[in-house]
Amino acid sequence: MNKFLMTAVLAMASLMSTQAQAKLQVFACEPEWGAMLQELAGDKIDVDVATTALQDVHQIEAKPSLIAKIRRADLTVCDGAELEIGWLPKLIQQSGNQKVASGPGSFMAANQVSTLEKPTALDRANGDVHPEGNPHIQMDPHRMLTIAKALDARLVQLDPTNAATYQSRLADFSTRWNAAVVRWTAEAAPLKGRNIVVHHNSWIYLTNWLGMHEIGSLEPKPGVPPTSSHLASLIDITKSSHTLAIVRAAYQDAKPSDWLSEHTDGVPAVSLPFTVGGDAQSKDLFGLYDSTISKLLAAAKARP
Repeated sequence: MNKFLMTAVLAMASLMSTQAQAKLQVFACEPEWGAMLQELAGDKIDVDVATTALQDVHQIEAKPSLIAKIRRADLTVCDGAELEIGWLPKLIQQSGNQKVASGPGSFMAANQVSTLEKPTALDRANGDVHPEGNPHIQMDPHRMLTIAKALDARLVQLDPTNAATYQSRLADFSTRWNAAVVRWTAEAAPLKGRNIVVHHNSWIYLTNWLGMHEIGSLEPKPGVPPTSSHLASLIDITKSSHTLAIVRAAYQDAKPSDWLSEHTDGVPAVSLPFTVGGDAQSKDLFGLYDSTISKLLAAAKARP
């Protein structure tokens, strides 16, 4: 074999080795999916998370840094149900990475489960209405496990070399998650039947799971900021319904819920993490649920 041919063979072998060792690049729209990917894949993939728990994911700017991240992605993992409709399509278009626009390179969590609150009619006069149903599915542990199984299958499809690792990690996650769901459900029993007022209609999956009731929203319509007149209209129902708490997500303005708390004989205003990173305890998916239930139970003890 001549020197030129040997060099070419070695170069090809090096390229093939590099390609074989290249990690799957994943763009996660929200922190909960970044955390789930960590559970399922560990160091077998590289993950860029587009948002934090202190951002409103309805309103994200298509910044150059996000365009760069999605340009190198092999897979996008997002809520879906049009939650990211205002920014994700722009990112994909501006990145030129059409492989994550649809098909195996696009994973929408809401497509893997049944969604709640699907509107019977679409009218933007009703506020920020999602045609495919409420997209805030991360607070239902049963749906989350269904999504984890579907996401694991997608990782196997895109990266069959590491299939055994993905499947093993899914089995381990499922065992730990199922045990945690049993514990969370038992711990949260005192919350069943309790009433809450919410800042935004993003808690239906949590209240549906725990048997709680939303009796009002600080937003007069979904996505419409609270107004003084609307907050005033909530005082009587909040006081008369033995309301457990006025609930907001970590990223939401505290002023409206604090105002209502002050005008309703101290019904507590409670900030819940809503996603991974929303408070110090919510470092992963397990911590997210631990913190959420702990804070609601603390409110229940204060208002037996």
